[in-house]
Amino acid sequence: MADNVRIGIIGCGIGDFHAEAYLLDKRADVVSLAGLDIPRCLEICKKHNIPEHTTNYEDILSRADVDAVSIAVPNHLHAPIAIAALRAGKHVLLEKPIGLSAAEGEQIVAEATAAGKVFGISFNKRYRADVELLKAQAKAGALGEIYYAKAFWMRRAGIPGLGTWFTSKNLAGGGSLIDLGVHVIDMALWLMGNPTITTVSAATYSKLGPKGRGHWAGHRFQHNPDSPFEVDDLATAFLRTDKGAVIQLETSWASYSSHTDDHGVILMGDEGGAEIRIHDYQKTGALKFFTDMNGVPVDTQPRTIVQHEHQQIIKRFIDAITLGVPMTPSGQEGVDRARIIDSIYESAALGHEITINQPVQAAATAAD
Repeated sequence: MADNVRIGIIGCGIGDFHAEAYLLDKRADVVSLAGLDIPRCLEICKKHNIPEHTTNYEDILSRADVDAVSIAVPNHLHAPIAIAALRAGKHVLLEKPIGLSAAEGEQIVAEATAAGKVFGISFNKRYRADVELLKAQAKAGALGEIYYAKAFWMRRAGIPGLGTWFTSKNLAGGGSLIDLGVHVIDMALWLMGNPTITTVSAATYSKLGPKGRGHWAGHRFQHNPDSPFEVDDLATAFLRTDKGAVIQLETSWASYSSHTDDHGVILMGDEGGAEIRIHDYQKTGALKFFTDMNGVPVDTQPRTIVQHEHQQIIKRFIDAITLGVPMTPSGQEGVDRARIIDSIYESAALGHEITINQPVQAAATAAD
């Protein structure tokens, strides 16, 4: 145990998934969990055998025996806590998005570089088994030149907490786009080899949330419809790349549509196509390939395994700390995705297409 990476987790929402994933990696020991929801935190500590709970994340950062932290807190706290952790000498794994803006992300990446510490973003959706299989096939040229992609995450009623930090512009930075859209943007770009985005044309809407509609059913999130709804509940964008390919994005927390909770990516190439349509978080059966066999259209549906997405992120984080391999998803990829989000909001506010003066391009990673 003395040689294991000692972990502190900050946040007891998504932090639960991080704790579960660390438990599956014998090279890591979670020694402390910080969070303000004491009953929930104590439940997580008991479930994952975490020996300590604190309500102050600084207690974790002050511990000399903590090597790294996972940060899973509301968006407006991402940058300040990540920077504090890096300055305290900790490696950092941060939940998406990297911050409220690309500028915040750039500051975190600069701090990580100065500190010489590993810094990564938890884009866990790219590590579903079916997404990884599609990535391998696309990289091998099975689809040929990919010229069109569609990335989507659409909910019929899935606003995660009316009147909570999720629906505050200052605390969240945005709505369905920054919460859900960032995941599928990352999936599409990663599958396509991280092309450069050159122009963005977008629109965002807040139609159901302001009426107190579209709240996620159940008791997972608080519900206070009397508080202001300040973010988007639907966003759409058309992204052009420097290779001539385009990406169509659709994302919603709430919409009068046939969707329940559906997300995925569709790719079309000049040698074949593929789609991943994930319905209500299904783990398998979402991937299909499309090609020809002797001139006859053929559809195939691979049998993929169930893969713990956060475990794959944690494995890469521990690999980067212990073996010195590049972290993926990297902090720079987090910045690039945030810059796309910024550009979508800007285009929507202006009401027309914009050109990105500094092209959006993720740094190549070992996984590419």
